[in-house]
Amino acid sequence: MSGFWSTWVTVLIVVNLGVSLFLFVWGLRVRIPTQPDGTSGHVWAHGVLREGIRNLPTWWIVLSAAVFIAGFGYLALYPGFGAFKGLLGWTSHDELARAQTKNDQLEASLHNRVRGKTVEVLATDPEVLRVGEALFVDNCAACHGRNARGNLAVGAPDLTDAEWLYGGDGQAILTSIKEGRRGAMPAFAGKLPDPSIVNLGHYVASLSGYPHDSLKAFQGRQLFVNCMPCHGADAKGNKAMGAPNLTDAIWLYGRNISDIVQTIRQGRTGLMPAWRDRLGDDGSALVAAWVYAQSHAAPATRP
Repeated sequence: MSGFWSTWVTVLIVVNLGVSLFLFVWGLRVRIPTQPDGTSGHVWAHGVLREGIRNLPTWWIVLSAAVFIAGFGYLALYPGFGAFKGLLGWTSHDELARAQTKNDQLEASLHNRVRGKTVEVLATDPEVLRVGEALFVDNCAACHGRNARGNLAVGAPDLTDAEWLYGGDGQAILTSIKEGRRGAMPAFAGKLPDPSIVNLGHYVASLSGYPHDSLKAFQGRQLFVNCMPCHGADAKGNKAMGAPNLTDAIWLYGRNISDIVQTIRQGRTGLMPAWRDRLGDDGSALVAAWVYAQSHAAPATRP
């Protein structure tokens, strides 16, 4: 701090504390002229209301004196009175350095617990899960939600169920986090007539037992040959390509007929960004362990 600003701060403190202390002491000693009835003589409402005079309450005097003592004590022990460093020699830089050293030690200990272990093993470590959840909330909750239940609006899947586009074992989850995923459902508008797309949508809905028009589903069944290269003849999907299972009750972009038809007509493009550079190998493993634990927990304990 330069000499000018040190002087400026010192003057402000002296003036403010001096005026405050003077008013405090003066308020205890001043004598206000009173009438024989103990009032100041000020009246309102034609004498119905009269201004009384009372001494300051003891609790207020004690509390105010304690505040002054604490303020002077702080200025003596810690920096704040201009360039004076305080009797304790405390600085924010030293405090930050101590906190960073402690944090580095904790991180080193945590990294040692992570390295060389599979995601499945890490998912059984409570401390790993605690840190993994914090990293998930900071980095993944924007799309997947705080509780990892997904978001249909952006096509972010539910990470707590047993269905996985690219596989739900520890290594597959870790690969998804570190390398990212890019999925694409081609648009069939212009390739198939729109009535055929609607019929195909009803057939796809029928595969998972959702409400549909039976006649349109029957007419759309033969059109499913266009979908087999990715979803398979049994419509069970293909994890190598990230093609979803169409026979279960889980839908990434909505399960209504209109949603399914829209997906077939316009296609979908999904992007899971790669987090290796941001989280590193150990951070990615921590998140993967927490995600794995959510999807492999007993049904009664899932969020």
